Formats: sequence, C-alpha cells, structure tokens
Amino acid sequence: MSATSLLTAREPVRVGLAGAGRLATMFLAQARHSPGIHVAAVADPDPERGPTALALAQWPPVKAVARSLADALASGGTWVTTDAAALTESARLDVLIEAGRSPAAGILTALAAIDRGIHVVMANIGADALAGPALAARAAARGVVYSLAYGDQPALICELVEWARTCGFEVAAAGRGSRWLPGCQAVTPDTVWTHFGRDASEAKAADLHSDFYTALLDGTHAALELAAVANACLLAPPSAGLSFPPCGSHDLARVLRPSWDGGRLESAGMVEAVSTLERDGRRVFADLENGVFVTFRAQSDFAARSLPELGVPTDGGAYGARWRQHHLLGFELPVSVAEVALNRRPTGCPRAFVADVATVAKRDLDAGTELDGAGGATVWGRLLPAEASLAQQALPIGLAAGLRLLRPVAAGQVVTRADVALDDSDPVVAFRTAMEQGST
Repeated sequence: MSATSLLTAREPVRVGLAGAGRLATMFLAQARHSPGIHVAAVADPDPERGPTALALAQWPPVKAVARSLADALASGGTWVTTDAAALTESARLDVLIEAGRSPAAGILTALAAIDRGIHVVMANIGADALAGPALAARAAARGVVYSLAYGDQPALICELVEWARTCGFEVAAAGRGSRWLPGCQAVTPDTVWTHFGRDASEAKAADLHSDFYTALLDGTHAALELAAVANACLLAPPSAGLSFPPCGSHDLARVLRPSWDGGRLESAGMVEAVSTLERDGRRVFADLENGVFVTFRAQSDFAARSLPELGVPTDGGAYGARWRQHHLLGFELPVSVAEVALNRRPTGCPRAFVADVATVAKRDLDAGTELDGAGGATVWGRLLPAEASLAQQALPIGLAAGLRLLRPVAAGQVVTRADVALDDSDPVVAFRTAMEQGST
C-alpha cells in the first residue's frame, strides 16, 4: 500500500512541532492537507510565532484553540505553547519535529523526546551537526527512530547517495549549491544584505533573519549541512574545508571527480559544495543555488558507454551526475513523518562521527570578545574531518554562541577549547564531549 493509503487506514500520526519558523510554517501549510497527520502541538519561545505560523498556513482557527496537549489529542485540535519541554512530558506523541534555531535547545528537546519513546525528525541542522551521531545512537538504544528532515538539503542528498549506491555506482561526491565567493567568510549581519541586493529594512519587514543569510553566505550553513551528510553517508569532508568550486549542473561530472581523473576532489567519496558564482562574480551557467547533487562512477565499460545514451551528463568517460534543482523545505516534511511513523525508517540518519564544523575567527578577536556563533559577526564555521577537528581541539560552532575568549585569536584561525571557558557541567557540552570520547 502507498504511504497515503496507510496513513488514511490508521489512527492519525500525532505530531509535535518544536519551532515555528519558516520551515515549520511550510510544514503546517501541507500538514493540514496531508492524510493521517495530526499536528497536536506547536511550541516556540516567541509567543507570537506559533499563532503567526498557523495563520500563514491557513490553519482552521477552530482547531487552534486546544488548552493543553491532552486537550489537543482528545479533540483533534492544536495546542500552541512557548514551552517545548511540555511536548515531551508524556509519551503521547508519535513524532516530534525539532525545527528550532538553537543547536543546544534542539539537542535537549530531541533527547527528551527520545527518552520518552517518541520518534524525532531533526530539522535543526545546527543540532544535528553538533551531536547528530550521538542522538541517533541514543534513539537506536531506546528503540525509536532519529531522522533527518526530508525536504531540507541533507536528507535529499542522502537520498541521491543511496540511489547511486543501490544502483551499483561508486559515489564520487555529493553536495549542494551555494552562493559563495572568496572573502565571504568576513560577511556580517550588518553587511549581508548588500550581497543580496536588499535593503536591511526591507529584509526585516519580510521577516528575513540576517544571521541565517550571513551563515548562508559565509559558508557556515553549507558546512553544517554537509557535516550532516558526511556523518549519515560516511563520506569524507575535504581536509582543508569546503572549496566551493564554481560549477553548474552540466559540469558536475567533470569538476566533481577525483584529481587523479582530472577533477577537483582530493579523493573519491567526498562531500563538497559548488558555488553559484564565478570567481569574478558572474552567475554560473545552470547554477544549483537551491539544488543538490551526486556524482558517480560507472564501474564497467558497458555502463559508462550507456550513460550518455540515456541522457546522463558525463565527463566523457566513466563519471556521471544526477541532481535535483530545487528543495522544498517544510513542504516535503510530511514524507519524513510518514516514513518514520509507518515504516520506522529515517530519511537520512547519522551513522558515525565523520565530520565536524569548527569555529573560525572572522577578524582579529581580542581577549574578552563574546562569540556570537553561526551567522554572526565574530566567527564562521569550517567543515573538517572529525579526526582533524578533535586533534586540534577545535571549538564546535554549535557551542560558540555566548562564550568569551580567554586570549586573542587572529582572523582565519580556528578557535580552540583552550581559547574559551566551556562549562563542562552543561548537559549539551557533556553530551557532545561524550560523543567525542566515543570517537577516539
């Protein structure tokens, strides 16, 4: 039976939504039309965000008046709260979607759900990059599913990688498109809108977050997403971080193949982001700004000869490419809910701690400087192999916000744990440290 048939034939899947931002609003807009999904609760620390998200999603007002989670579950309505912890006070939900913006809060919410026996769909990429492998291991031990969020780029990349491997192709690279130029690492929330041709007041009126767009442009967001992919697909991160070669979809198979075969990769089986801009700022032809891709090698002469005959763009030899031009974020998130609830199968799940995102200074930082984390004015995130990150005791970008430097750090240098005073008793720090120790 199809997923829609199975959802219709059973009791509705009871879903809690932690976070009411853009992705969550998109999910709500579709969930009201998705058969067999009951969004029982929406939690966001901002008291205006939950009601606003429901209004934008055209949620039936009569359904958004539940007075508690118990009331929502009994009536089929939706409870709006500012307390994400209240969603996991009992095991009455089937699936929790973590869609908040704080990595630390996202980890705590996910842990609470897992320990209550609730499946988790992780749409908070900062949380997954910080401790996804440990969350997945905790979920497996508790007999529940931990899944990346379908519709967001990491899960879609994982799907392409799985397709290639299932078909018997060797994966050369997998990744996403990104708007990036050398020097973008220094972009701050005060300067970011000039790079997008927007006025700051216009962006604020449109509810666009400057920190999110800063993280998009300085490379942090791509690093976080591709860390998730590397950990889920056991693909290697570039040893010196993402290089963002300019490349359109037509050229993926030529550019994203190993250097020994004429490409830009240091080895086969890697993650990488391609820039949508040429180094002089011109738009790349057939760019993948909202897209994801996989490049792969045919392992027989017959398969290599057949690829171009089937319309697959190749490098003229054994390498081919497949991509998806768009990702629909929360509009596609019901797929994860269905897979997790019906089949106990994730749409991407971390398997090992392969990749990390290290904190790097955007400018010369004095002792006493307070770090602002991903998308801020002080630091950006560089993708590194986990082994290299641990060897230099790099501070994960997901732990950086709010920490003060104990000593100066030069622009372009990795901020280490010795440069800050981490509170080892903090539950998120302790959870991350335990994951690191399990990887050594």
